Amino acid sequence: MIFDSHAHYDDEAFNEDREKVIQGLNDKGVIGVLNCGSTLEGARMSVELSSKYNFIYSAVGVHPEYADIVNDETICELRGLANYPKVRAIGEIGLDYYHAENPHKDIQKAAFRIQMDLARELKLPVVIHDRDAHKDTLDILKEFPEVIGVVHCFSGSVEFARECLKLGYYIGFTGVITFKNAKKTSDVAREVPMDRILVETDCPYMAPEPHRGKRNQSDYIEYIIEKISEIKGKTIKEIENATIVNIKKLLNINK
Repeated sequence: MIFDSHAHYDDEAFNEDREKVIQGLNDKGVIGVLNCGSTLEGARMSVELSSKYNFIYSAVGVHPEYADIVNDETICELRGLANYPKVRAIGEIGLDYYHAENPHKDIQKAAFRIQMDLARELKLPVVIHDRDAHKDTLDILKEFPEVIGVVHCFSGSVEFARECLKLGYYIGFTGVITFKNAKKTSDVAREVPMDRILVETDCPYMAPEPHRGKRNQSDYIEYIIEKISEIKGKTIKEIENATIVNIKKLLNINK
């Protein structure tokens, strides 16, 4: 069984066959999906998807790529969306220093902080995007000790993972862990305790081997679970069970 802790079925890559793909997931062992908004439009659509499909939950937030749209009006809308019962997190939020065309670092940090403050206000977990911004991400996480969440698509070092774990965060692993050059990610997976591991697609991106380069979807997580089981010396069933328990605990899902 699979619970995809980070997906983007609102993405235009699914425009032609979204309903068909989603409806087929249950038959492929997918029991849950957290669909994460990256824009306001994506956040709205995430809520719609979680309202339509009983196994989909939603997170609402603005990705650092769009940090320059985050203002009081944006936060007001996100607060309103968070009133829907299947909105279980604020995200995807954070910092991305990789792309030079992204908003200035100061704009990103301001947008990150205001959305972390919203999560604190609403007592919701967060879904963190961190790319080439490990120190600043960690510094801001430390400013909000009441907030926990997941550092999704984890790309940092073992030392950075340890710091995130100390703060109560979960670590999300994508298809990257199946790539031949993923030694650092494998080292992190070996270090992270079983009660803090989450698995995710980040679909339509980050498809694992043997589907690398293709459009990703939630059932492909089976390859991520297989790799983590190999790394940690656990059975596939143990990894499946742990990751499902972990995401349900984080999102406060009781069923």
